[in-house]
Amino acid sequence: MKVSLAERAIAALASASPAVQKAFIKQMNFLARNLQHPSLHAKKYDESQDRWQARVNDDWRFYFTIEGDTYLIRDIAPHPK
Repeated sequence: MKVSLAERAIAALASASPAVQKAFIKQMNFLARNLQHPSLHAKKYDESQDRWQARVNDDWRFYFTIEGDTYLIRDIAPHPK
């Protein structure tokens, strides 16, 4: 599968710390190879919009949709606890 980033995700990633950026890149590579990779903890987030959530690290999540053969990363945000 391919991975693409929406402009909102690019902006969020640019403003994130270097540690979050590095963790996101690692997780994005896992996503491209295997949606069910254990460290992603990927799950359906919003059924009505077919939006998924996956883990960047303990404190950050990324949100994506699946469009054909592409994972479209829509946003990267701190995880509310």
